[in-house]
Amino acid sequence: MMTIIPTEPIGSIPRPPELIEAFANGDPMDPKLESLYDIAIRDTIQRFEATGSPVITDGEQRKYHNFITYCVDGLENTTPDGFIIPFEAGHHRRMPQLASGPFRYRIYADRFLEKAMRYTRVPVKQAVISPSALSLMYPAEEIPRYSRAEFIDDLIREHETEVRRCLDKGAHKVQIDFTEGRLALKLDPTGRLLNSFIDLNNLALSRFTSAELTRIGIHTCPGSDRDSTHSADVDYAELLPSLFQLKAGNFYISLARERDYVRVLKIIRAHMKPDHRIFIGVVDPINPQIENPEQIRDRILEAAGYIPIDQLGTTDDCGFSPFCDDTSTSRDTAFEKIQARVLGTALASRVLTSGQHGR
Repeated sequence: MMTIIPTEPIGSIPRPPELIEAFANGDPMDPKLESLYDIAIRDTIQRFEATGSPVITDGEQRKYHNFITYCVDGLENTTPDGFIIPFEAGHHRRMPQLASGPFRYRIYADRFLEKAMRYTRVPVKQAVISPSALSLMYPAEEIPRYSRAEFIDDLIREHETEVRRCLDKGAHKVQIDFTEGRLALKLDPTGRLLNSFIDLNNLALSRFTSAELTRIGIHTCPGSDRDSTHSADVDYAELLPSLFQLKAGNFYISLARERDYVRVLKIIRAHMKPDHRIFIGVVDPINPQIENPEQIRDRILEAAGYIPIDQLGTTDDCGFSPFCDDTSTSRDTAFEKIQARVLGTALASRVLTSGQHGR
């Protein structure tokens, strides 16, 4: 029987120039843009299918600002002067800040999923943002007549609602984006901020059954925007022991761009749990060089020396365009890298099945 190593994308694909221009020049929720969204989604799905990927996404074409705030963009009870995310290239991204209660999502991600599933029979996964990332919207000073505790209750309820709606509509997996995990250690090296994030996310995850958790995953990376990261200098040894305390069944871990790949694999082996599926990053979205399938095969075979084969999977380090106006990577490059991952994973599966690995 052939050993099949599962492989999945993270999420975002660079948007077509026409869609980016439309975002910049008008209201992204204007019904007049519907045809542009439709073209972008159809093209993304067709190109995903052409790579042979066994699991696809809609490329997050409808997340018209970014992967973090898609669910709250345009809320009337927010202001634009919220938490700043600094990137190593010198630029920054800024979140909205909550000005008054109650906290509610404006859009749930099942809306994107439902549209994508109309155009394909290939399993579709859906990425959603973590409660811990959205918790950064609450200001340092308490909002009058809307306590932080009330906000957290609303936040957890909204997150649970979004994940359930995606599961109920048939998502292959629901991936919770937790890129702020590594950043938390950069902002607070004591680990207290990270631990608070872990606790908050576990409050949400505890609302799901064991069976549901097998379809829920956590994605961690050091950020990706304009060929830059926000926390790649933070040691994985500080993050991974806490990361694996999260009550999810799947973990998508950025790994391709790590300098000491084997050292991180050893840390993963030391802290992963028997019921975890570990999807290791084998493609670096911010490196313009396209990996070849043989290179990816060899990375996977090396990883199989540390992670049990029945717990191993592959993925991309991050989305290719988490922020919608990021054009540093082309759509062509993104799909070439994805195809290399798919082919390289298949090559590794054949080697592991043949029993030649390690000889």
